[in-house]
Formats: sequence, structure tokens, C-alpha cells
Amino acid sequence: MLADLTWPEAGHRAAAGAILAIAVGATEQHGPHLPLSTDTDIAVALCARLAAARSDVLVGPPIAYGASGEHAGFPGTLSIGQAALELLVVELCRSATDTVDRILLVNWHGGNVEPLCRARDVLRSESRDVRVYLPRFDGDPHAGRSETGLQLALTPERVRGELAAIGNTRPLVELLPQLRTAGVRAVSANGVLGDPSEATAAEGAALLEDLGATLLDRTRRWWPEPLPERTGE
Repeated sequence: MLADLTWPEAGHRAAAGAILAIAVGATEQHGPHLPLSTDTDIAVALCARLAAARSDVLVGPPIAYGASGEHAGFPGTLSIGQAALELLVVELCRSATDTVDRILLVNWHGGNVEPLCRARDVLRSESRDVRVYLPRFDGDPHAGRSETGLQLALTPERVRGELAAIGNTRPLVELLPQLRTAGVRAVSANGVLGDPSEATAAEGAALLEDLGATLLDRTRRWWPEPLPERTGE
């Protein structure tokens, strides 16, 4: 964890070619049963798994506020909007590349995608090696079976299972027009898009394993790992 290092230690890791992985999440409603930090928790977990698999990965403090305007109207949601997130990421990565050459932004919130991609494009136009990882999986889009299973695998004590209730189960593609104009509240009174009632920790752990493996594979394509030094014939 970058925050645990001193500046000389951080400099040593950077000189050795470290990749700085930063989780990008949100603080927003996830139904009556999941914590507001769910998006950030999952993004942080993916970064931690990557660091466990690659010794050249440093994990920076997460960005816990995102573009969550579609969740306005639910208490606890804290959104900084697209423009602020884009600016934050651009300036943060400009600062980081004074030290490290490679930056990976691991996102777990759909509302962040557009500002993150714009920020990436700005930074890459400045010859900064910044990548954005956008996980893809089949499952409920928000606070449903998938995210509930993931949170059960990570911190089951923070899941209010007795409050888990079905939300709007229509396909996301059908909901998007109304979501974009009126927000989640207009299509789901409890904030859930999907059905969390059958979620299990085992299912969540399997999904986390798959997502982590995909992230590792993607980073190896972007930045191949150095071969181990030969110690002799």
C-alpha cells in the first residue's frame, strides 16, 4: 500500500518500475441492505488482488467519490459529478507520474466511465502511461445478486441480509432512457436494480476470482511482467 510507505521507500519502488493501481469507486446508495461504500470496496479488493499477484504493483488510496448523480434522492449518496471527477483524475495522475511511469485506474461504478475515459485520453495525449480497467460481467446492474454476493465475500458482517429485497429486474438497456433523465429513484423505489435475495458469499467469491484473473491478464497484456533473473545453469 503506497500510503504505508515513506517517501524514500516509495522512490525505491518507483525506480524499480512500479505500477500504481488506484481504485475508483463511489459513495452512493446500494439498496437498503448494502453499505454506501460498496463500489469502492469492490474496486479496492480488485487492486489488492492484483498487488498480491504482481510484486510490481503499488496500491494507492482509493477515490471514494464519483459521478453518482443518478442516485440523487437517496440519503447518503455523495456525488462530485463528472467534471470534478475528470479534473481530479487528471491532476492526480499528473502528480503521480512525477514518481511512477505507469498508472492503472480500476473502476467499479458505471457513472464514472465517461469522465475516466476522458481523463485517460487527456493524460495519454501528454504521453503519460495511464490505463483504465472497466470490469464486465453478467449479472444484476446495481445492488442485486452480483454486488451483494461480492460484498458477502468481502465483508459479510456489513450486509443487512434481512433487508435485501427485489428491485426493478427489467434489463438495463430498457431502463437506461429513464435512468438518464430521471435517475434510479424513478425506476426503483428501494434503489435496487435486480434481485439480491439469492446472493451467496460463495458465488461472490467465484465472481471476485474471475474478475481478479481478468484484471491480471489485462495488465500483463499492457505491461508484461519481467522475467525472473537466472541464477545459473
